Amino acid sequence: MAAVLWKVTGVANHFRKVVPTVRRLSLSASLTQGRPSPVWKLGRLNHVAIAVPNLEKATSFYRDLLGGHVSEAVPLPDHGVYTVFVELGNTKLELLHPLGEKSPISGFLEKNKAGGMHHICIEVNDIHSAITDLKAKNIRMLSSEPRIGAHGKLVMFLHPKDCDGVLVELEQA
Repeated sequence: MAAVLWKVTGVANHFRKVVPTVRRLSLSASLTQGRPSPVWKLGRLNHVAIAVPNLEKATSFYRDLLGGHVSEAVPLPDHGVYTVFVELGNTKLELLHPLGEKSPISGFLEKNKAGGMHHICIEVNDIHSAITDLKAKNIRMLSSEPRIGAHGKLVMFLHPKDCDGVLVELEQA
């Protein structure tokens, strides 16, 4: 009899409705307490920059072999680079090639003969507030003031030693 009862109970349990428990993240004061509202915010990934030893070859690869929409090469003497942008659906690739003897890309290419990822660029809604805030948090900048970047907007580079080994460029959105 006990075995039959167990089977009936087992069948009954099988058909019992189970309601899953859903945990929800609450942004209550306990999680945000003590944190001031940010004055500036990170935006979207603007581009990933790739240092290339041969700009024509790299441009041809993205345009002719991959079928990408590729810009003309633009010299940026203030930054010591030529840039070419490859448009992607949600971001861009920036191909960087040295311009002049003091180009920071020359040093990178001496260490990385085949080229490689140089930096990432993230948009911010208020670059001056971001710089002030990050300096207060002991994040070093690579220049004393923001400069005009390849898109005609203010940019600032953060020291890679303070950013887990990644050179980060902030760009005013």
